[in-house]
Amino acid sequence: MAIVFDLDGTLLDTLTDLAASANYALRYCGMPEHSTDDVRRFVGNGVRMLMARAVPNGESNPRFEEAFSVFRQHYMQHCLDTTRPYPGIMEALAQLKEKGMTLAIVSNKMQAATEELRQHFFSQYIDVAIGESAGIRRKPAPDTVNEALRRLGISHNEAIYVGDSDVDIATARAAMMPCASVLWGFRDRQFLLDHGATRLLASPEEILLLV
Repeated sequence: MAIVFDLDGTLLDTLTDLAASANYALRYCGMPEHSTDDVRRFVGNGVRMLMARAVPNGESNPRFEEAFSVFRQHYMQHCLDTTRPYPGIMEALAQLKEKGMTLAIVSNKMQAATEELRQHFFSQYIDVAIGESAGIRRKPAPDTVNEALRRLGISHNEAIYVGDSDVDIATARAAMMPCASVLWGFRDRQFLLDHGATRLLASPEEILLLV
């Protein structure tokens, strides 16, 4: 059996570093900055969409591509500044491995950053991490989940998806997998329920109840 995890807002609290890189790029381009709470609402659909929501007039802004490029460069250099696993995550992963679970990460974060974070924090527990790259559709398309399961040699009916957002709920539905939604991430309980959440996890320890 396998558990496929979202990354940002599920395993890792990445919000401060994402906000710092977004605001660095906005400052560089002479654009207004955003609060951390603003950035919390912007994340979930990949870093390009994050910046499209942060930049005035989005992708139609003539300096959007410049701002996006500056963001990517800054984030790759600073994605480990303050990012940490949520309390209890490492202990839960260790217990899942002890139970013989196979674990994977799927993310709308850039593949290079996704893999760097997997190696830095989770290399002893998680073998596969699929992020955004050319030729594979971002969540909520099921492509990243399908690729993770293919690499693990696990079928969809042997897997559970764990995430923190409406995008994750839609991804699990598209991949025909059950979904558990966490309450310590970037979206609150009512938002998740309004977007179709059917199982809520109040703490990382409750992940163990899935198996």
